[in-house]
Amino acid sequence: MLSDPIVALATPPGRSALAVIRLSGVGAFAVTRRCLRPFHPDRPRAAWRAQLLHPASGELIDEVLAACFPAPRSYTGHDLVEISTHGGLLVPAEAVAALVAAGARLARPGEFTRRAVLNGKLDLLQAEATADLIDAGSPAQRRRALQQLDRGLSGRLAALRAELLELEALIAYDIDFPEEDEGPVSPARVTAAWRAVRERIAGLVATAPEGERLREGALLVIAGRPNAGKSSLFNALLGRERAIVTEVPGTTRDAIEAYAVIAGFPFRLVDTAGLRDSDDRVEKIGIEVARQYLGAADLVLFCRDAGSEMRDAESERFVAACHAPVVEVVTKVDLAARSPDGLGVSVVTGDGIEALRARLAEAAFGRLLALGDVEPVVTRARHRAALERALAEVDAFHVARVQHVDAAATATHLRAAVGALDDLIGAVTPEDVLDRVFASFCVGK
Repeated sequence: MLSDPIVALATPPGRSALAVIRLSGVGAFAVTRRCLRPFHPDRPRAAWRAQLLHPASGELIDEVLAACFPAPRSYTGHDLVEISTHGGLLVPAEAVAALVAAGARLARPGEFTRRAVLNGKLDLLQAEATADLIDAGSPAQRRRALQQLDRGLSGRLAALRAELLELEALIAYDIDFPEEDEGPVSPARVTAAWRAVRERIAGLVATAPEGERLREGALLVIAGRPNAGKSSLFNALLGRERAIVTEVPGTTRDAIEAYAVIAGFPFRLVDTAGLRDSDDRVEKIGIEVARQYLGAADLVLFCRDAGSEMRDAESERFVAACHAPVVEVVTKVDLAARSPDGLGVSVVTGDGIEALRARLAEAAFGRLLALGDVEPVVTRARHRAALERALAEVDAFHVARVQHVDAAATATHLRAAVGALDDLIGAVTPEDVLDRVFASFCVGK
């Protein structure tokens, strides 16, 4: 059922000062009335103190604070109650059990937000933004999620949808007046409208690589020859000692991965074994793992030791063979007799580290930096696939026009493009899509 009373703990279980329990659905107030003394549904959006009792035994479970939110002015669109109990493992669990005994059922992951979408309180993009905001680990992720939650992307898609419908209306004249060679609407006007909407859709699609990278974290692989300062730089960017550092070449045998926030953006840092020919079986395995990471990298940070030859042929071949963008950095500049050519850093003195952070953010997220936090960005593969489908239909419309296909048949491509945008925003979304979207939500959301 999509309206029966559901209940869940909305805060993480464990030792804490408070825990929040959320209850919503048709009949939620009746369930709450069986457990709370007193219960004040006539005081919406105002907290009051109450006792939470087991509905069967009348046993006191906790002294709580409660607030009710009558439908439709609630998060889910149904009657909703939020109850703050003391924290810990026992009290919140017993409180939830009491509400279940009173007639509620345990909510499934994301069910509260799913109901909000089905009841028109949020669209599907806003629901996804809610999950992204909860999962945000960097300031850039937080800002982007808030922008999408505020209908940034939804508003842009609504405008694109309106432009497509307006273009379809222009084509309707050709359908209504087929006997006129030029029709009441000039071909130039239709082409201009098509070009404008196509450019806007293509512009959104172009943000997908960095947008998806922003959500997942850019895979930054640190590479170079043995003893080039890779592990020291890995620790410096991470802000803690994670990789073992010695003066012995080949110390790093396996790839080490860790999450880091660099210049406000999320990165997955990977420290790899030094690249060289080796007869050591374990080191050879580590070098092969490093090459696999390099094949999947979003960005490569290639380290050169300031004390060695800067432009050896082997390093040049490696950089040229990388498929991902490469940022080259000279390490150990505190030991160099002269300033390096290009970007140099020292993990001992800290020189150049902040400049390197800025360079990495620019290399991985340059388009997002240029757009700022105002322009919407595509952050999920689902978004990109729907927009690519819309773009393909818009292009098919233009081809049909050039080939003088019947106007009614041509217009079907515009209707299909509108349908792709509707799928994206969740206007008409199959149950299996909703299941995938909300499967990763926490239960109390």
